[in-house]
Amino acid sequence: MKIGLFGMPLHPPTRNRAEVYVEDAERIILADQLGYEEVFIGEHISCTTEPIPAPMMFLASLISRTKNIKLGTGVLALPNHHPAIVAAEAAMFDHLSNGRFLFGIGPGGLASDMELFDVLDGELRNEKMEESIDIILDLWKSDPPYAIKTKHYEFGIAGTVIPELGVGSIGKPLQQPHPPILSTAMSPFSGSVKKAVERGWAPMTANFCPQFVVESHWKKYVEGCETIGREPTGDEWRVSRNMVIAQTDAEAKDRVFDPEGGNYYYFAYLWEVLKAANYTAVMKQDPSVADDDLTVDDLIESMVIYGSPDTVTQKLQAFRESTGPFGTLLLSMMDGGKNEARERETLTLLATEVAPRFASVPALA
Repeated sequence: MKIGLFGMPLHPPTRNRAEVYVEDAERIILADQLGYEEVFIGEHISCTTEPIPAPMMFLASLISRTKNIKLGTGVLALPNHHPAIVAAEAAMFDHLSNGRFLFGIGPGGLASDMELFDVLDGELRNEKMEESIDIILDLWKSDPPYAIKTKHYEFGIAGTVIPELGVGSIGKPLQQPHPPILSTAMSPFSGSVKKAVERGWAPMTANFCPQFVVESHWKKYVEGCETIGREPTGDEWRVSRNMVIAQTDAEAKDRVFDPEGGNYYYFAYLWEVLKAANYTAVMKQDPSVADDDLTVDDLIESMVIYGSPDTVTQKLQAFRESTGPFGTLLLSMMDGGKNEARERETLTLLATEVAPRFASVPALA
Protein backbone atom coordinates (compact mmCIF):
# COMPACT_ATOMS: atom_id res chain seq x y z
CA MET A 1 0.00 0.00 0.00
CA LYS A 2 1.32 3.43 -1.00
CA ILE A 3 0.64 6.67 0.84
CA GLY A 4 -0.18 10.17 -0.37
CA LEU A 5 -1.91 13.38 0.73
CA PHE A 6 -5.30 14.84 -0.08
CA GLY A 7 -6.06 18.46 0.73
CA MET A 8 -9.25 20.34 0.03
CA PRO A 9 -7.52 22.10 1.87
CA LEU A 10 -9.67 23.52 4.66
CA HIS A 11 -8.86 26.35 7.08
CA PRO A 12 -10.94 28.69 9.23
CA PRO A 13 -11.70 31.77 7.10
CA THR A 14 -10.40 34.00 9.90
CA ARG A 15 -6.83 32.76 9.39
CA ASN A 16 -4.33 34.80 7.40
CA ARG A 17 -4.52 33.51 3.86
CA ALA A 18 -0.82 33.85 3.10
CA GLU A 19 -0.01 31.88 6.26
CA VAL A 20 -2.23 28.94 5.34
CA TYR A 21 -0.67 28.76 1.88
CA VAL A 22 2.76 28.52 3.54
CA GLU A 23 1.45 25.91 5.98
CA ASP A 24 0.02 23.73 3.21
CA ALA A 25 3.14 24.07 1.08
CA GLU A 26 5.50 23.14 3.93
CA ARG A 27 3.33 20.13 4.79
CA ILE A 28 3.71 18.88 1.21
CA ILE A 29 7.47 19.50 1.23
CA LEU A 30 7.74 17.40 4.40
CA ALA A 31 5.63 14.67 2.81
CA ASP A 32 8.01 14.58 -0.15
CA GLN A 33 10.96 14.21 2.21
CA LEU A 34 9.18 11.38 4.04
CA GLY A 35 8.54 9.43 0.84
CA TYR A 36 4.86 10.14 0.19
CA GLU A 37 4.03 9.19 -3.40
CA GLU A 38 1.57 11.93 -4.35
CA VAL A 39 -0.53 14.87 -3.25
CA PHE A 40 -3.88 16.14 -4.49
CA ILE A 41 -5.10 19.70 -3.97
CA GLY A 42 -8.71 20.73 -4.46
CA GLU A 43 -10.22 23.66 -6.35
CA HIS A 44 -12.76 25.99 -4.73
CA ILE A 45 -13.27 29.40 -6.25
CA SER A 46 -15.99 30.92 -4.07
CA CYS A 47 -15.06 29.75 -0.55
CA THR A 48 -12.43 31.34 1.69
CA THR A 49 -12.58 28.33 4.03
CA GLU A 50 -11.27 26.22 1.16
CA PRO A 51 -8.92 28.88 -0.15
CA ILE A 52 -7.23 27.50 -3.27
CA PRO A 53 -9.08 28.57 -6.44
CA ALA A 54 -6.28 27.42 -8.75
CA PRO A 55 -4.61 24.17 -7.64
CA MET A 56 -2.16 24.02 -10.55
CA MET A 57 -0.95 27.52 -9.70
CA PHE A 58 -0.42 26.50 -6.08
CA LEU A 59 1.27 23.22 -7.01
CA ALA A 60 3.52 24.94 -9.54
CA SER A 61 5.09 26.80 -6.61
CA LEU A 62 6.17 23.42 -5.23
CA ILE A 63 7.77 21.88 -8.33
CA SER A 64 11.25 23.19 -7.56
CA ARG A 65 10.81 22.69 -3.81
CA THR A 66 10.05 18.96 -4.04
CA LYS A 67 11.87 16.09 -5.68
CA ASN A 68 9.71 13.03 -6.16
CA ILE A 69 6.13 13.55 -5.00
CA LYS A 70 3.58 13.59 -7.81
CA LEU A 71 1.38 16.66 -7.94
CA GLY A 72 -2.31 16.22 -8.61
CA THR A 73 -5.46 18.28 -8.92
CA GLY A 74 -8.06 17.00 -6.52
CA VAL A 75 -10.04 17.92 -8.55
CA LEU A 76 -10.46 20.39 -11.37
CA ALA A 77 -14.21 21.03 -11.69
CA LEU A 78 -14.37 20.80 -15.47
CA PRO A 79 -17.87 22.29 -15.92
CA ASN A 80 -16.50 25.56 -14.50
CA HIS A 81 -13.80 25.94 -17.18
CA HIS A 82 -13.40 26.20 -20.92
CA PRO A 83 -11.89 22.87 -22.00
CA ALA A 84 -9.27 24.49 -24.26
CA ILE A 85 -7.88 26.45 -21.31
CA VAL A 86 -7.71 23.32 -19.17
CA ALA A 87 -6.02 21.38 -21.97
CA ALA A 88 -3.37 24.07 -22.49
CA GLU A 89 -2.68 24.72 -18.80
CA ALA A 90 -2.60 21.04 -17.80
CA ALA A 91 -0.19 20.25 -20.65
CA MET A 92 2.03 23.12 -19.51
CA PHE A 93 1.99 21.92 -15.91
CA ASP A 94 2.93 18.41 -17.01
CA HIS A 95 6.04 19.79 -18.70
CA LEU A 96 6.90 22.14 -15.84
CA SER A 97 6.73 19.23 -13.38
CA ASN A 98 8.69 16.91 -15.69
CA GLY A 99 5.83 14.44 -15.83
CA ARG A 100 4.88 14.49 -12.15
CA PHE A 101 1.34 15.66 -12.95
CA LEU A 102 -1.79 13.69 -11.96
CA PHE A 103 -4.92 15.02 -13.66
CA GLY A 104 -7.77 14.77 -11.17
CA ILE A 105 -11.13 15.79 -12.63
CA GLY A 106 -14.73 15.99 -11.48
CA PRO A 107 -18.04 17.81 -11.89
CA GLY A 108 -17.41 19.93 -8.77
CA GLY A 109 -18.74 19.69 -5.25
CA LEU A 110 -19.10 23.24 -3.92
CA ALA A 111 -22.63 24.59 -4.33
CA SER A 112 -21.57 28.24 -4.45
CA ASP A 113 -19.20 27.46 -7.34
CA MET A 114 -22.02 25.67 -9.12
CA GLU A 115 -24.23 28.72 -8.73
CA LEU A 116 -21.40 31.02 -9.82
CA PHE A 117 -20.94 29.10 -13.07
CA ASP A 118 -24.63 28.32 -13.58
CA VAL A 119 -24.26 24.54 -13.27
CA LEU A 120 -26.45 23.81 -10.25
CA ASP A 121 -28.39 21.26 -12.28
CA GLY A 122 -26.70 17.89 -11.72
CA GLU A 123 -27.51 16.46 -15.14
CA LEU A 124 -26.12 19.54 -16.87
CA ARG A 125 -23.01 19.46 -14.71
CA ASN A 126 -22.28 15.82 -15.50
CA GLU A 127 -22.91 16.36 -19.21
CA LYS A 128 -20.46 19.25 -19.32
CA MET A 129 -17.83 17.27 -17.46
CA GLU A 130 -18.08 14.31 -19.86
CA GLU A 131 -17.96 16.58 -22.90
CA SER A 132 -15.07 18.59 -21.48
CA ILE A 133 -12.75 15.65 -20.79
CA ASP A 134 -13.47 14.17 -24.21
CA ILE A 135 -12.62 17.50 -25.82
CA ILE A 136 -9.43 17.82 -23.80
CA LEU A 137 -8.28 14.35 -24.81
CA ASP A 138 -9.13 15.08 -28.45
CA LEU A 139 -7.12 18.32 -28.37
CA TRP A 140 -4.13 16.48 -26.91
CA LYS A 141 -4.09 13.84 -29.62
CA SER A 142 -4.85 16.01 -32.64
CA ASP A 143 -3.34 18.89 -34.59
CA PRO A 144 -5.04 21.97 -36.00
CA PRO A 145 -7.37 22.84 -37.53
CA TYR A 146 -9.73 22.18 -34.62
CA ALA A 147 -13.49 22.02 -35.01
CA ILE A 148 -15.27 21.23 -31.74
CA LYS A 149 -19.03 21.03 -31.60
CA THR A 150 -20.92 19.32 -28.77
CA LYS A 151 -24.15 20.04 -26.92
CA HIS A 152 -22.46 22.54 -24.60
CA TYR A 153 -19.27 23.61 -26.39
CA GLU A 154 -18.59 24.96 -29.85
CA PHE A 155 -15.23 26.43 -30.85
CA GLY A 156 -12.31 25.88 -33.18
CA ILE A 157 -9.25 27.23 -34.93
CA ALA A 158 -9.09 27.10 -38.72
CA GLY A 159 -8.46 30.38 -40.50
CA THR A 160 -5.54 31.54 -38.36
CA VAL A 161 -3.41 28.39 -38.38
CA ILE A 162 0.25 28.78 -39.41
CA PRO A 163 1.71 25.27 -38.94
CA GLU A 164 5.36 26.14 -39.55
CA LEU A 165 5.19 28.82 -36.85
CA GLY A 166 3.19 26.77 -34.38
CA VAL A 167 0.37 29.29 -34.53
CA GLY A 168 -3.03 27.75 -33.81
CA SER A 169 -1.65 24.69 -32.02
CA ILE A 170 -2.63 23.72 -28.46
CA GLY A 171 0.27 22.18 -26.58
CA LYS A 172 0.39 18.48 -25.78
CA PRO A 173 1.42 17.10 -22.37
CA LEU A 174 4.76 15.47 -21.66
CA GLN A 175 3.21 12.18 -20.52
CA GLN A 176 1.80 10.31 -23.47
CA PRO A 177 -0.87 9.69 -24.48
CA HIS A 178 -1.82 11.89 -21.51
CA PRO A 179 -1.20 12.26 -17.76
CA PRO A 180 -2.98 9.76 -15.50
CA ILE A 181 -6.63 10.76 -15.10
CA LEU A 182 -8.36 10.37 -11.75
CA SER A 183 -11.89 11.10 -10.61
CA THR A 184 -13.36 11.40 -7.13
CA ALA A 185 -16.40 9.65 -5.67
CA MET A 186 -18.28 10.25 -2.44
CA SER A 187 -21.87 9.03 -2.87
CA PRO A 188 -22.87 5.51 -1.81
CA PHE A 189 -22.55 3.10 -4.75
CA SER A 190 -21.28 5.95 -6.91
CA GLY A 191 -21.56 5.19 -10.60
CA SER A 192 -18.55 7.43 -11.21
CA VAL A 193 -16.29 4.70 -9.78
CA LYS A 194 -17.51 2.17 -12.34
CA LYS A 195 -17.28 4.72 -15.14
CA ALA A 196 -13.73 5.68 -14.16
CA VAL A 197 -12.56 2.07 -14.31
CA GLU A 198 -14.27 1.52 -17.65
CA ARG A 199 -12.55 4.56 -19.12
CA GLY A 200 -9.12 3.63 -17.80
CA TRP A 201 -9.07 6.29 -15.10
CA ALA A 202 -8.26 5.84 -11.42
CA PRO A 203 -11.06 6.32 -8.86
CA MET A 204 -10.49 8.22 -5.60
CA THR A 205 -12.83 7.79 -2.63
CA ALA A 206 -13.32 10.94 -0.56
CA ASN A 207 -12.24 11.04 3.08
CA PHE A 208 -15.62 12.15 4.46
CA CYS A 209 -17.21 8.82 3.55
CA PRO A 210 -17.97 6.27 6.28
CA GLN A 211 -16.87 2.69 5.88
CA PHE A 212 -20.02 1.36 4.21
CA VAL A 213 -19.67 3.98 1.44
CA VAL A 214 -16.05 2.95 0.85
CA GLU A 215 -17.18 -0.68 0.69
CA SER A 216 -19.82 0.28 -1.89
CA HIS A 217 -17.14 1.92 -4.04
CA TRP A 218 -15.17 -1.34 -4.11
CA LYS A 219 -18.29 -3.09 -5.41
CA LYS A 220 -18.63 -0.50 -8.19
CA TYR A 221 -14.92 -0.85 -8.93
CA VAL A 222 -15.35 -4.60 -9.35
CA GLU A 223 -18.34 -4.02 -11.64
CA GLY A 224 -16.24 -1.74 -13.81
CA CYS A 225 -13.46 -4.30 -14.04
CA GLU A 226 -15.93 -7.02 -14.98
CA THR A 227 -17.30 -4.84 -17.78
CA ILE A 228 -13.89 -4.46 -19.40
CA GLY A 229 -12.61 -7.93 -18.54
CA ARG A 230 -9.89 -6.84 -16.15
CA GLU A 231 -8.84 -8.33 -12.83
CA PRO A 232 -9.98 -6.10 -9.94
CA THR A 233 -6.67 -5.69 -8.10
CA GLY A 234 -7.47 -2.29 -6.58
CA ASP A 235 -3.93 -1.11 -7.36
CA GLU A 236 -4.99 2.23 -8.85
CA TRP A 237 -7.85 2.87 -6.41
CA ARG A 238 -7.14 5.66 -3.91
CA VAL A 239 -8.96 5.96 -0.60
CA SER A 240 -8.61 9.12 1.48
CA ARG A 241 -8.96 9.08 5.27
CA ASN A 242 -8.71 11.47 8.18
CA MET A 243 -6.18 10.17 10.67
CA VAL A 244 -4.67 11.16 14.00
CA ILE A 245 -1.57 9.26 15.10
CA ALA A 246 0.16 9.95 18.42
CA GLN A 247 2.50 8.06 20.72
CA THR A 248 -0.40 6.63 22.75
CA ASP A 249 -4.06 5.84 22.13
CA ALA A 250 -5.11 8.22 24.89
CA GLU A 251 -3.18 11.11 23.41
CA ALA A 252 -4.60 10.48 19.95
CA LYS A 253 -8.14 10.35 21.34
CA ASP A 254 -7.65 13.65 23.16
CA ARG A 255 -6.44 15.25 19.93
CA VAL A 256 -9.14 13.93 17.63
CA PHE A 257 -12.01 15.01 19.90
CA ASP A 258 -10.42 18.33 20.87
CA PRO A 259 -12.99 21.03 19.92
CA GLU A 260 -10.08 23.23 18.89
CA GLY A 261 -8.43 20.49 16.82
CA GLY A 262 -8.25 20.25 13.04
CA ASN A 263 -10.51 17.22 12.67
CA TYR A 264 -13.20 18.66 14.93
CA TYR A 265 -13.29 21.88 12.93
CA TYR A 266 -13.26 19.91 9.68
CA PHE A 267 -16.29 17.77 10.43
CA ALA A 268 -18.25 20.57 12.10
CA TYR A 269 -17.78 22.71 9.00
CA LEU A 270 -18.43 20.00 6.45
CA TRP A 271 -21.54 18.72 8.23
CA GLU A 272 -23.12 22.18 8.11
CA VAL A 273 -22.19 22.62 4.45
CA LEU A 274 -23.66 19.26 3.48
CA LYS A 275 -26.82 19.85 5.51
CA ALA A 276 -27.32 23.12 3.64
CA ALA A 277 -26.92 21.23 0.38
CA ASN A 278 -29.22 18.39 1.53
CA TYR A 279 -26.39 15.96 0.83
CA THR A 280 -25.68 14.44 4.25
CA ALA A 281 -26.11 10.85 3.04
CA VAL A 282 -22.46 10.74 2.00
CA MET A 283 -21.35 11.05 5.64
CA LYS A 284 -23.71 8.58 7.30
CA GLN A 285 -22.67 5.09 8.27
CA ASP A 286 -26.39 4.36 8.69
CA PRO A 287 -28.42 6.33 6.10
CA SER A 288 -31.61 5.88 8.14
CA VAL A 289 -30.30 8.01 11.02
CA ALA A 290 -31.77 11.52 11.09
CA ASP A 291 -29.39 14.46 10.71
CA ASP A 292 -30.40 15.87 14.08
CA ASP A 293 -29.41 12.63 15.80
CA LEU A 294 -25.77 12.87 14.68
CA THR A 295 -23.12 14.91 16.48
CA VAL A 296 -19.66 15.96 15.38
CA ASP A 297 -18.28 13.34 17.77
CA ASP A 298 -20.36 10.68 16.00
CA LEU A 299 -18.99 11.73 12.62
CA ILE A 300 -15.42 11.69 13.88
CA GLU A 301 -15.84 8.25 15.43
CA SER A 302 -17.17 6.80 12.17
CA MET A 303 -14.69 8.43 9.78
CA VAL A 304 -11.38 9.11 11.54
CA ILE A 305 -8.74 6.45 12.14
CA TYR A 306 -6.87 7.37 15.31
CA GLY A 307 -4.54 5.88 17.91
CA SER A 308 -0.92 4.92 18.46
CA PRO A 309 1.08 3.58 15.50
CA ASP A 310 0.27 0.01 16.58
CA THR A 311 -3.44 0.74 16.94
CA VAL A 312 -3.66 2.64 13.66
CA THR A 313 -1.88 -0.19 11.85
CA GLN A 314 -4.43 -2.67 13.21
CA LYS A 315 -7.36 -0.38 12.37
CA LEU A 316 -6.08 0.23 8.85
CA GLN A 317 -5.60 -3.47 8.22
CA ALA A 318 -9.13 -4.23 9.41
CA PHE A 319 -10.51 -1.32 7.39
CA ARG A 320 -8.78 -2.47 4.20
CA GLU A 321 -9.89 -6.06 4.71
CA SER A 322 -13.48 -4.86 4.94
CA THR A 323 -13.52 -2.21 2.23
CA GLY A 324 -11.33 -3.79 -0.45
CA PRO A 325 -7.64 -3.67 -1.41
CA PHE A 326 -7.11 -0.03 -2.28
CA GLY A 327 -3.60 0.59 -3.57
CA THR A 328 -2.99 4.04 -2.10
CA LEU A 329 -4.04 5.58 1.21
CA LEU A 330 -4.38 9.36 1.03
CA LEU A 331 -3.99 11.17 4.34
CA SER A 332 -6.36 14.13 4.52
CA MET A 333 -4.68 17.43 5.34
CA MET A 334 -6.24 19.26 8.28
CA ASP A 335 -5.81 22.85 9.38
CA GLY A 336 -2.69 23.28 11.49
CA GLY A 337 -2.25 26.66 13.11
CA LYS A 338 -1.46 26.05 16.77
CA ASN A 339 -1.98 22.33 16.11
CA GLU A 340 0.61 22.13 13.33
CA ALA A 341 3.01 20.03 15.41
CA ARG A 342 0.25 17.45 15.90
CA GLU A 343 -0.50 17.33 12.19
CA ARG A 344 3.17 16.88 11.35
CA GLU A 345 3.44 14.07 13.88
CA THR A 346 0.59 12.20 12.21
CA LEU A 347 2.18 12.81 8.81
CA THR A 348 5.53 11.52 10.03
CA LEU A 349 4.32 8.49 11.98
CA LEU A 350 2.17 7.31 9.08
CA ALA A 351 5.25 7.32 6.85
CA THR A 352 7.86 6.00 9.28
CA GLU A 353 5.97 3.54 11.48
CA VAL A 354 2.61 2.59 9.94
CA ALA A 355 3.10 2.44 6.16
CA PRO A 356 6.24 0.26 6.26
CA ARG A 357 4.20 -2.50 7.90
CA PHE A 358 2.01 -2.65 4.82
CA ALA A 359 4.87 -2.78 2.35
CA SER A 360 4.95 -6.59 2.33
CA VAL A 361 1.21 -7.12 2.84
CA PRO A 362 -0.32 -8.54 -0.36
CA ALA A 363 -3.49 -7.05 -1.81
CA LEU A 364 -6.54 -8.77 -0.40
CA ALA A 365 -8.91 -10.53 -2.76
